[in-house]
Amino acid sequence: MIPKKDCILKAAQELFARYGYAGTTMKMVAESAGVASGLVFHYFDSKENLFMAAGSELVDTMIFELRERTAKTQNGCEALGTFVKAYLDFTLANESTFPTIIRCSPFSDDNPDLDRQKIAAKFRGLTDLIEEILQRGIRDGSILDLPVTQTAFMVYANIVGAVRTRFLTPYNIPGLFEEAREFVLRSVCVRSSCES
Repeated sequence: MIPKKDCILKAAQELFARYGYAGTTMKMVAESAGVASGLVFHYFDSKENLFMAAGSELVDTMIFELRERTAKTQNGCEALGTFVKAYLDFTLANESTFPTIIRCSPFSDDNPDLDRQKIAAKFRGLTDLIEEILQRGIRDGSILDLPVTQTAFMVYANIVGAVRTRFLTPYNIPGLFEEAREFVLRSVCVRSSCES
């Protein structure tokens, strides 16, 4: 049996993904999780805490998967391609909950009253991982010698743009995720290293 706290978190992720912060109530979460409203407050105290926990749990899960997948690569360029593909695959595999990450990210204004520093610190784990990959590639010669922090944010911005286009707009662009990955690799990898 799934613990009630996990049921609440999953229900919250799905509801925040679908209705956003403003459109989701603690009562809706309780009903969807099949628990009393008081139990939601018991575990999370407030809607803001629940929203942050819902997004944080998804980010933590994603970072774990990304680290696991990129660790098995032969060079920085391959790791970067794997990172981008794994990130984009994660969004599709978690289609019903992933928009919660979009809504609670530091790149969103879904709820401008949230603690932006706290959110940014959580998401920094993603750009930190990209920086590690870029540094690895620069050292092994598979990635161009570029300013690491700025390049990491540009890579992440490209990924975020593709994901936001896929999830939040009416545009249906065939091959968007594949081209986002290839664009990143063409932009930062030494040519012979990105033949994948």
